Amino acid sequence: MTLLELRAAGFSYGSRRVLDDVSLSLDAGDSLGLVGESGAGKSTILRLLLGLAAPHEGQVLFEGAPLSPGSLSLSKRRTQMRRFRASVQPVFQDPYSSLDPRQRIDRIIGEPLRSLRLASGPDAQRRIAEALESVGLPADTARRYPHEFSGGQRQRIAIARAVVSRPRVLLADEPVSALDVTTRVQVLELLDRLRRENGLSLVMVSHDLTAIASACDRTVVLQNGRVVEQGATASVLHAPQDPYTRALVDAVPRLPR
Repeated sequence: MTLLELRAAGFSYGSRRVLDDVSLSLDAGDSLGLVGESGAGKSTILRLLLGLAAPHEGQVLFEGAPLSPGSLSLSKRRTQMRRFRASVQPVFQDPYSSLDPRQRIDRIIGEPLRSLRLASGPDAQRRIAEALESVGLPADTARRYPHEFSGGQRQRIAIARAVVSRPRVLLADEPVSALDVTTRVQVLELLDRLRRENGLSLVMVSHDLTAIASACDRTVVLQNGRVVEQGATASVLHAPQDPYTRALVDAVPRLPR
């Protein structure tokens, strides 16, 4: 079943064309990597898939239906978007800047539950504790503040916030680029375990082809807002067909098989 889809999406900033006729789809349980140089359009695609922007051409579809179609009443659009927000959650690049330093961890992780009206009181506290446990952090983490944790722990907290709403899709923007090598491996393994245990789908943007090779079953290669190659990650990274993809792969000393 296709959960999230871009159809012939185009997007511009002023006179600058950022995306041009981009189509991609994400099935249930799928893991999709987006790679390309800075300015290729990767982060713009994430914004569209998160519903933070609308394509100037084409469509974003969730479970086969256009996101917030104009034919729906305001109340139905709000209901649709609340369900979408609970189902599609982001994990950002820098865990320190994405966590409010003035709030305790339980407040941070519980924000989706409050804003989406998913749980409150004891039920919310139980779900917060479950989310912390799922990312390998002790229950007393909930009463502490972001500055008390390492970078890897903060990223685990950010992931706990993303999964507390029990989403179907995680959209991760460079989720390990701010981490050291050992912690990077641990966080990638965590994302893979959560995906498999909970049947999550994953879209991950990364400049790090080794991270994409480890975490994603399929890969889309973008250049100047266009898809130049896509397919099974092993085929794209170990037998690239497009010259641009070959140049990206050749810049990496060694890719895992």
